[in-house]
Amino acid sequence: MLTGIEEVDWASLGHAYGPADDVPALLRGLVSADSGEREAALDGMYGAVHHQGDVYDSTLACIPFLLELVADPAVQDRGCLVELLTSIGGIELDDEDADLGGVGGFDPGDPESLPAANFAMASAAIAAGADVFLGLVDDPDAEVRLAAPVALASLHPDPARVLTLLRERLEREPDTEVRLALVAAVGRIGLRHSSLAAETVDRLDLLARTALEPGLRLAALAQLARCAPGRIPDDVVRRVTELLEEIRTAPRTGPEEGAAGSGSGRMPVTLVGQVRELLEEHVAGRRTPWTEELLRTLHGALDDRVDDRIALVLAQLRSPDPGQRTDAVWLCGGLVRLWRGRYEEVVRLVGAQLADPDARLREAATSFLERLFELAGPAADALAGALAGGAARSGGRFGRDGMLLALARTGDARAVPALARVLEAPGEARRELLYAVDGLGPAAAGLAPLLRLRLAGVELDEDLYDRASPLLHALAAVRGVEALPEVLRVLRGAPEHRRAWVRESAARTLGAFGPAAREAVPELRGLLRAEQVAVVAAAARALWSVEGDAGAAVPALERWLRPGASSTDRCVAAQALGAIGPAAAGAAPALAAGLGARDLWERVRCAVALWRVTGETGRTLPVLLAAWEENRHARVAVAECLAEMGPAAAASARLPVLTELTRRRRHNAREGASGSHDVHHDEKLLTLCRAALARMEHGGF
Repeated sequence: MLTGIEEVDWASLGHAYGPADDVPALLRGLVSADSGEREAALDGMYGAVHHQGDVYDSTLACIPFLLELVADPAVQDRGCLVELLTSIGGIELDDEDADLGGVGGFDPGDPESLPAANFAMASAAIAAGADVFLGLVDDPDAEVRLAAPVALASLHPDPARVLTLLRERLEREPDTEVRLALVAAVGRIGLRHSSLAAETVDRLDLLARTALEPGLRLAALAQLARCAPGRIPDDVVRRVTELLEEIRTAPRTGPEEGAAGSGSGRMPVTLVGQVRELLEEHVAGRRTPWTEELLRTLHGALDDRVDDRIALVLAQLRSPDPGQRTDAVWLCGGLVRLWRGRYEEVVRLVGAQLADPDARLREAATSFLERLFELAGPAADALAGALAGGAARSGGRFGRDGMLLALARTGDARAVPALARVLEAPGEARRELLYAVDGLGPAAAGLAPLLRLRLAGVELDEDLYDRASPLLHALAAVRGVEALPEVLRVLRGAPEHRRAWVRESAARTLGAFGPAAREAVPELRGLLRAEQVAVVAAAARALWSVEGDAGAAVPALERWLRPGASSTDRCVAAQALGAIGPAAAGAAPALAAGLGARDLWERVRCAVALWRVTGETGRTLPVLLAAWEENRHARVAVAECLAEMGPAAAASARLPVLTELTRRRRHNAREGASGSHDVHHDEKLLTLCRAALARMEHGGF
């Protein structure tokens, strides 16, 4: 075993953390009799040799040894090693990268081509030894059989042979999850190899209609949808709902799948172990945890068929099975984040889950609702009821605080008493709760004394910004001018660490207080000479709000528009000048110079500011509409300005605005990534577009 390992000059090879001289120990650890040592070695392989999916020269050197271990029945945990090899060799290169990996295309002297070349060499090396996976489809170890199908579909150079093998194995495989993996592998072959697409689609269609097991029919339907979206049946929602009910009510024929305690029992001492423990906890107590992945696959295949996806989620949310309802809530997250739609009933039903005794279901519902902001309105009654009752007794992200955040972000005044209790309680309040106060309007005014008391107790130390900034934001939202002494205390006493950030935050709060903050004028005037544009901008806007005199503020901002300032600095200064409005008209020439800047955001900020200080559309509107088309993330800022322009923008801006309102996909949708405010920002864009269209057509504001 591991023959020839000493003949490799490992020290001359590298991985994520330097020389690879520790790799032999990792490879030997993979065959240890001790499960903890095997797990630690696997963790090291993923952590260094295959760090975040990268392939190094040491990774390539490991491939023959890993293939040897996979082929040896005496080695334990071989399923994990098959998964590791699949990950190493299964990187999908695009055409450009693939060219780099070719014999004639790879330039050894060009470091830029090395990563793609390594991926290509890894894929070729594993493909050359991929026959080893053929014998694993009937291995006695179910974990090995579970990992083998995707390895074969991804890495074996003869897909037709693999397809035949998978179909034959499917007829006699006893394990449910392995059967599902076999179907998924068939679908993968159909997607990857056009010459076999028709055959695989026909096979999947037959399975989806005739397989005895409902789980197998659901798996085949999901893969059919991926491979041939045009073959998705019109009644897909009804069929899937019936299959889920059949799966739920099927008699148990053996040990309960996903039962608690079915894991290894090992303590998670590595990242791999922690992931394993989380996965085991996630499926604990569930008879059919695999339905989650099948539904996720199906939802991905349905793509922009949003109405069908909503109908499917609604059916799941009405299921008697809390596991299916939990799956539906998590699927809602991806659906709402990427697609616009009518989600009122979905949100209402998710809100109903807050009263369920299943803690995981309540956590999923809370996590979903707190990212919706105004879209969570249909769940407001459920959120308020949960906060008033016993469902939110526990604190933390998914208990009281999460439900309270979701309710506050809807703008519902019932959040105010609960926020007051949080502020009265010892300990720091969750930051997001304080930032949500600005959506509560006048109803939150009564929080000002509590916020003032909290701010008075903040130490003027290096943690000042982290502790004071959320309180300052909330005080600005409630116009808590009675806290002026405490705000000035923070402004004057800010330590060197993050002083500029503290000053900017405090100046914004003073600006929200308006003329009542006249006592702060000397400090604000002093901040106009600061070396940070964000501080100067906040002070200038505050001075304008407090005094109504732009005489000192405008020149202080103009100096940040001069040549030599960065685009970021010019953007900040332009936004502040735009907030001052016509009183800053003297800065128009400097703002106009930014309309031709290379940086898109500088052009947008200067165009918006120039419109606000002069009302000129001749030069500003073309810049804004060009940015609208060039960068979708600029559309919120542009739409806000178009709504202000109203009829003046109608001739050229009406069509882009109308087009945006007809799109189903959210303007800021990103596959595989998300932010907590993504949905909120897209809904804001839609609101601004409707306002802009109304003003263009009817005037007024």
